[in-house]
Amino acid sequence: MAKASDMSNGNFIKYNGDLYVITELIHRTPGNLRAFYQAKMRNVKSGKIGENRFRPDEEVEIVRVEERELQYLYKDGNAIVCMDTTTFDQIYVDENLFGDSAQFLKEGLMVIVSFDDNDSPVYAKPPKSVELEVTYTEPGVKGDTATNTMKPATLETGAEIRVPLFINNGERIKVNPETGEYMERVK
Repeated sequence: MAKASDMSNGNFIKYNGDLYVITELIHRTPGNLRAFYQAKMRNVKSGKIGENRFRPDEEVEIVRVEERELQYLYKDGNAIVCMDTTTFDQIYVDENLFGDSAQFLKEGLMVIVSFDDNDSPVYAKPPKSVELEVTYTEPGVKGDTATNTMKPATLETGAEIRVPLFINNGERIKVNPETGEYMERVK
């Protein structure tokens, strides 16, 4: 058993019988009160995000998982088929493990999938940014570029996001798949 002070972002812990991943960990020292760790955790099975406080000396069970970089091939029902580029094995990963970022995935992308002791996928992360083509967006109004206004756009994967007014149909943009936000235009 480890102590809460040994935890860090990205650790997997066993808490109340379920497996959680720590998405954000903050050490707080509020004035004359005792210090604690504020943890934002995501339940691996349900995908729900919750928060919990841990005392620094509280014991937690840190679970070891193996991370592998896999290539996204295609979507098959509620599963995403990925390939291990070293062994060429095809692995079916539940779409829920990717959360909302699954709508930004396209063929050929490299994703990180975490496996437990039974070699079954328990968590998946998309890349930090994805380059996608804008398939449809309304043209921007001339002279309306002084403000930081955004307009809706449909991407090649079918996802809809908000982009600046100067983005047109057929342009390639970078998107953060975890937040679904526009990052920049690809040159």
